[in-house]
Amino acid sequence: MQKTALVPYAQLPHAHHDRHVLTSTVDVFGAAHWLLAERVPQPGGDGLPFDALVVSVDPDGSAELTELSAVRARWPHLDRLPDGGFVVAASRARRYEDANQVQVFDALGRETSSFSVGDAIEHLLVDEAGRIWVGHFDENPVGIRSWSATGRLGWTSDDARIPGLFDCYALNVSGTTAWACPYTDFPLVEIRPDRTYGPVRVWANRVRGAKAVAVHGERVAFYGGYGDGRDQLAHGEIMETSVETTDICLLTLPDGSAPGRRRVVGRGSRIYVQAEPFTTWGVFDLSS
Repeated sequence: MQKTALVPYAQLPHAHHDRHVLTSTVDVFGAAHWLLAERVPQPGGDGLPFDALVVSVDPDGSAELTELSAVRARWPHLDRLPDGGFVVAASRARRYEDANQVQVFDALGRETSSFSVGDAIEHLLVDEAGRIWVGHFDENPVGIRSWSATGRLGWTSDDARIPGLFDCYALNVSGTTAWACPYTDFPLVEIRPDRTYGPVRVWANRVRGAKAVAVHGERVAFYGGYGDGRDQLAHGEIMETSVETTDICLLTLPDGSAPGRRRVVGRGSRIYVQAEPFTTWGVFDLSS
């Protein structure tokens, strides 16, 4: 099978490699961020809350540091707000912790608000308008929703008629648009909350198990799958009611090797991939 190699994109500066990477992401403007702690979180809740450091690397390569005080999330999600602040959210929420699940920090690292978006967060991505998009895995099948930075529920998939929306396998947020590919039916879903004549469009899709999706015009790419399809990159064309697969290849690291354990982030035409030890991001761009 033909291979497509990721292009090197962003790297955690070596001065910070002695810290533990809790999580990492690439924001809607293309900056990469790492949430770092002094040590690995311990089982049983020891060491919470803790101070953390966010290292941000802009597309031009310049780095910025933001210290966050009293982070409460053991297995966190991270993204940056348009005003320079950060959102840190615990993937799991317990009843006694609900109000503290999501922490919002300003650009100086000070907590400004906290709220709950529900248990079992699979994806958390911020758009250019500052909306926080959340997709959940199957232990909390509430669908896809967006929230304000103060915890106000903005958009929900409850009445969107998305077939088989049980587990949000893939979520892509770019500009103010969200794209998704959810289990069980794996349709391609476009969500534009500001479009009054119909915020949601759905296309049937035969690719199963993708963990990331990229869209450019009428072209789409799905990354990941089940079994031997774990590293596949399936290209397709968006037709009137369905996505027609046109090609399947393998997506590799820049050196040609398989990614192994990885994080993935979908942003518009791009799929960012980060393999262990989670210090470097590579990118596949459907538009190039």
